[in-house]
Amino acid sequence: MTGDLVLRPVGRVESSLATREEAPRQGDEGAPDAWVVFDESVRAALHDLAPGDEVILISWFDRSDRDVLTVHPRGDLSRPATGVFSTRSPDRPNPLGLHRVTILATDGLRLHVDHLEAIDGTPIVDVKPVLGDITER
Repeated sequence: MTGDLVLRPVGRVESSLATREEAPRQGDEGAPDAWVVFDESVRAALHDLAPGDEVILISWFDRSDRDVLTVHPRGDLSRPATGVFSTRSPDRPNPLGLHRVTILATDGLRLHVDHLEAIDGTPIVDVKPVLGDITER
């Protein structure tokens, strides 16, 4: 492998979820609406985002254990240990989170989104649109 990767956060999550224990495993399992607050340096990148847009937030799970290679899915010890690359575990060598959300509102450098399971302060490293059918691209 060559070189080091350098990621810099472009924003942070503002959420009522303060700890990992409070967070549901997936957004559609009872996650609250939250705000994502972006850095001034990326203001132009937010230009075309609007309420109703579906996006993928890519986060960095900064409180994850990067040494974990196997987990019992969903923490259920009755299930066999599984390699983290076949799970959505936040504990993994490079703890990137993927969050499919809908934008509810925009306010300058802030996006109000639905069903975000990331905890308060989680760094956001990128935003990508959810792609529709190939004829819509």
